[in-house]
Amino acid sequence: MTKAEKIAAFDPNSPGDPNSSIYGLPFTCDEADTVVVPVPWDVTVSYSDGTANGPEAIFEASFQVDLYDPYIKDAWKSGIAIDELPVRVKEKSEELREKAKVYIDAIINGEDPEQKPELKAILNAVNAACVELNGHVNDRTGHWLDKGKCVALLGGDHSTPYGFFEALAARNESFAILQIDAHADLREAYEGFTFSHASIMYNALRIPQISKLVQVGIRDYCQAEAELVENSNGRVVTFYDRDIKQASYAGRSWAEQCRIIINELPQKVYISFDIDGLDPKLCPNTGTPVAGGFEFEQAVYLMQQVVESGRTIIALDLNEVAPDPNGLNEWDANVGARLLQRMCHLMARSQKKV
Repeated sequence: MTKAEKIAAFDPNSPGDPNSSIYGLPFTCDEADTVVVPVPWDVTVSYSDGTANGPEAIFEASFQVDLYDPYIKDAWKSGIAIDELPVRVKEKSEELREKAKVYIDAIINGEDPEQKPELKAILNAVNAACVELNGHVNDRTGHWLDKGKCVALLGGDHSTPYGFFEALAARNESFAILQIDAHADLREAYEGFTFSHASIMYNALRIPQISKLVQVGIRDYCQAEAELVENSNGRVVTFYDRDIKQASYAGRSWAEQCRIIINELPQKVYISFDIDGLDPKLCPNTGTPVAGGFEFEQAVYLMQQVVESGRTIIALDLNEVAPDPNGLNEWDANVGARLLQRMCHLMARSQKKV
């Protein structure tokens, strides 16, 4: 069947078919305009793990998401499909996560890796594996970019999109990152891990094609990160959660604040969304929840206004969704699946696919 024939035969009002691709859609990756690249990895997380299970949990929850989008009607016809889950990546993550826990516990207790060969060996193994992961992500995202797809990366922890940044840098002269997050992620080699989840934006700034980093909703950061922002000569612009909330209390609307945020962005925008940018009631099992944050529609409104401004969302990621470790509640995955769908629709709209 051709894509057109599949669209004609498909009933978007029927229950999602778990034998289909993500959201119960009938399209292959080659047919869909948007391809989701899953990266089940959370080796360097510093608090709670579980985000490596995020891609599978979101896939399972996606069949409960209705396809109708009132903002972009018939958006489902453009198609969203998910790339094959890299089983070896997840296995490697599980193997190294146990070793990383030993290392993290040791340094928290004051042990020096330079004086402990066994700790140094773990650190070197994790750093080497992260470099390997970056290469895998670069290859998979680059593959779909070269096929003209809208590409969304689905983590995993927030370290996972670095290889995606490199793939985009090889194909774009300049672009900005719009980061929605509770954390600044500007620490240098946090806990010794070069590609720590807490270092993703520090590392991103080493890529010259990333002309600007605009952070929104940040509410957990250290002094060094605040100083990096202040000394960046405008390359990093941070809209702290505290300031956003206090401006709203003083009468400044969210629509007006969104205009101010978007005015900091160039034409090409990559959206990096850490689920803990939302209020933790929406993501209670994420690895490092922080009080405060956005409501679901508040965050979507910001991204919608990026599209309304005429800017292009060249790619995106969604990270740090962790399912309930006891398997009793699908809430985190449910929210993640709905957020991913809305983000993919907005990206496709901005690229004029729908």
